Amino acid sequence: GIFALVLGGIYLGLYNPTPGAAVGVALVWAYGTLRGRLGLGALRASVLETAATSGMIYLILLGAELMKIFMSRAGLPQAGAEWIAGAGLAPLAVMVLLLAALIVLGCLMDSLSMILLVIPFFWPVLVEVNGGLYQMAEGSGFGMGTKELKIWFGILALIVVELGLITPPVGMNVFVISSLARDVPMAETFRGVLPFFLAELFRVGLLLAFPALVLWLPRVLGG
Repeated sequence: GIFALVLGGIYLGLYNPTPGAAVGVALVWAYGTLRGRLGLGALRASVLETAATSGMIYLILLGAELMKIFMSRAGLPQAGAEWIAGAGLAPLAVMVLLLAALIVLGCLMDSLSMILLVIPFFWPVLVEVNGGLYQMAEGSGFGMGTKELKIWFGILALIVVELGLITPPVGMNVFVISSLARDVPMAETFRGVLPFFLAELFRVGLLLAFPALVLWLPRVLGG
């Protein structure tokens, strides 16, 4: 019931995911209190564990922010984007290279830092490879106009950004999981996420090979 109320409220537009999490916590707290399973001691332990986990995550984010500033001042994203644009590669090869770079960066940075830092440099490269900002589908590098390219790349970028967070050897989310399960070795945690990593790579391959999987719904709604 709690699961249905949280997700149902999100899908009905009553609240977005962040307040939805608060609703879920409140409902679980009420349920545990009414059933006598969540006393003051358990509540205090839950709050302390949440504070410790949140502090650990924010320290990781702080490190990622410092890395983002360093990379930006060093000019690495700009140099990479210029090199790709001038390499004369096929459009699909450029897309694969950019997505691979996002996966690698996901090992070192959080998703928000990656999007804010890298996407402004990658997107102009894709626009140029596609034929320009006002390019229509006919005669374009990717076989689609700029608006559809924006949707396709946006979906792919979001998937691979999150994929990078579980990529060995330094996927940030794996370190978060490992800190919560202290009795489980880090190597075992990485082995546990490997099937999900491979499944996500397969999904990215499908979306690269068949852009219509991403674009058919926007085309139906826009048509």
